[in-house]
Amino acid sequence: MPEVLRTQIASLDCIVVDGGKAPSIGVVICHGYGASYDDLAGLSHEWISLLGEHSEKFRFIFPDAPNSLAELGMPQGRAWWPINMARLAEAVQAADFEELHEHEPPGIHEARQALCETVEVAKEQLEGETTRLALGGFSQGAMLAMDTALRGSIPPPQLLIQFSGTVICQPQWREAMHRLSSTEVFQSHGTIDPILPYASATTLNGMLTEAGVSTRFHSFQGPHTIDLESVTVTAELLHKIAMS
Repeated sequence: MPEVLRTQIASLDCIVVDGGKAPSIGVVICHGYGASYDDLAGLSHEWISLLGEHSEKFRFIFPDAPNSLAELGMPQGRAWWPINMARLAEAVQAADFEELHEHEPPGIHEARQALCETVEVAKEQLEGETTRLALGGFSQGAMLAMDTALRGSIPPPQLLIQFSGTVICQPQWREAMHRLSSTEVFQSHGTIDPILPYASATTLNGMLTEAGVSTRFHSFQGPHTIDLESVTVTAELLHKIAMS
């Protein structure tokens, strides 16, 4: 079993799992609202198992969001930026997604900057500027990964993973889509997701497709989660990076 290291990279606490003794490719995965860096760290073991000997090339990094939700009754819960869950639920129930899509959440700039700094240091610890990178996340973490790929100070990743994400900052994202010209995007979403609607996922996929971005969209009959096929397909895409 690979060693699980808890350490700080730039300003963010991170779980780091190396697939081998001399990794050269970074995989940075951001958890969702109300979770913590422990939530998705198990993905590293699944990917290592699926990648076999090629897993030795990878370092898996799971940053912890900077904002505690202890005051909201979630002692271990973290957030990349505050979310008004009642307001989100109202918008979903009313199928009023325009405000959700256009909204630029307060705190997203700080979250993006913190993630960029963590990625920069992580790359320095691997192969510097030439380090190949997969960046992604689940739910709010997926939104942050997309925003960072489009508007961050770091170069866009080779692979961008969107587990159950959605569209926010739509005008700004649309304007910056050209940055993903050399990025492959994997997007997955449950068709009965009660939290971030499937319709919003198709809106995001439409934006990517219209911009000519290489994208793979996987829908599954399920709620707000990551299904097994998403793990398998992302392992295949990581393998593609390892062989490039």
